[in-house]
Amino acid sequence: MSWVEKYRPRKFAEIRGQSSAVEKVQNFIRNFKFGKKAIVLYGPPGTGKTTIAHVTANEAGAEIFELNASDLRNEARLQEVLKPALEQKSLSKKWKIILIDEVDGISALDRGGLSELLFLMEKTQYPIIITANDIWDRKFSQLRSKSELVQLKEIEYNLIKEILIDILRKERKFIDINIITNISLKARGDIRAAVNDLQTVAYGEGKGEIQIDERNKEIDIFNALRSIFKEKPKNEMMTLFDSVNMSLDEIMLWIEENIPAEYQKEELMKAYDALSRADVFKGRIYKQQYWRFLVYQNIFLSYAVSASKKEKKAGFTSYKKPTRILKMWMNNQKNAMKKTIAQKYSKLTHIGEKRAMRDFPIIKNIIRNPETVKELRLNDEEVAYLEKEN
Repeated sequence: MSWVEKYRPRKFAEIRGQSSAVEKVQNFIRNFKFGKKAIVLYGPPGTGKTTIAHVTANEAGAEIFELNASDLRNEARLQEVLKPALEQKSLSKKWKIILIDEVDGISALDRGGLSELLFLMEKTQYPIIITANDIWDRKFSQLRSKSELVQLKEIEYNLIKEILIDILRKERKFIDINIITNISLKARGDIRAAVNDLQTVAYGEGKGEIQIDERNKEIDIFNALRSIFKEKPKNEMMTLFDSVNMSLDEIMLWIEENIPAEYQKEELMKAYDALSRADVFKGRIYKQQYWRFLVYQNIFLSYAVSASKKEKKAGFTSYKKPTRILKMWMNNQKNAMKKTIAQKYSKLTHIGEKRAMRDFPIIKNIIRNPETVKELRLNDEEVAYLEKEN
């Protein structure tokens, strides 16, 4: 039996590191008849979202009816599966709890199912617990407004270490403390991953030689911005952007765009000062090829911007895509159209592409001729571009 299942908490008292989330879920269940009908537990994988849902049902003496993203593909599926569950009484227990696991697995094509879920939530006589890794996608805006939101945090490595030691004691197995520490650190807050690694090491040949890979916790830019702007500055922020699948240049544009949405007056000045210093180091890196300066660029972009605020920020802020990125994209599209026209002209007239690009302000008047357009076989988009060009 896997240790993850064997030692999964069965009671609230056994859940460690998520006391605030547990308390909010208990209050939600107690006040269900008077408040919102659903609660969303969101946070990184392995932090106990599904476990809390099952423990809640166990402690409340309720049946748990579980669905996941694959059951939310369309309206018909929800009518077939979820609607009867919300209307019928439990066969074996006094009442029931509906668990919808990993709701962020719904794709852009599955919105019919999401709309039906929102409709059924209004009519439910049973509490609904929803789990998600990231609930901040735009498509979940209505779901967020109609649900209570509870964030589960990553578990500190020292607490993970304590949990692993407890498991080893119960299993009567011994592993070197340095290996346990290594597992705890590289799990990066994921208890499930740490316990799986521990079991692998405990039953492996030559326990100290097994390679434990660090979990690659990729996060999106919205979560990174929330961490920087909302939370108190901490050392972990200096490596935060390592987990964002985006270049530092693009991250700088996102931060530049959204600083005014969070900071005012003195905070705003300090944040932009930190951003400007990050840009200074960016220039030094590109000019002198001193890549070790990347650490300073990261520090100013993350910790220094976060430290610009006087206190922790509360509430939800809708972060926007940088307008400069949009302008750059539009300019790139414009240049791309110009380049394709110049390529066609250069082939027809047997001149170089560079010359055609350089002389484009002159030759565009020639190309506009209907006979030339036909000969160059320009498409509608290229013709429209020529018409807009002055």
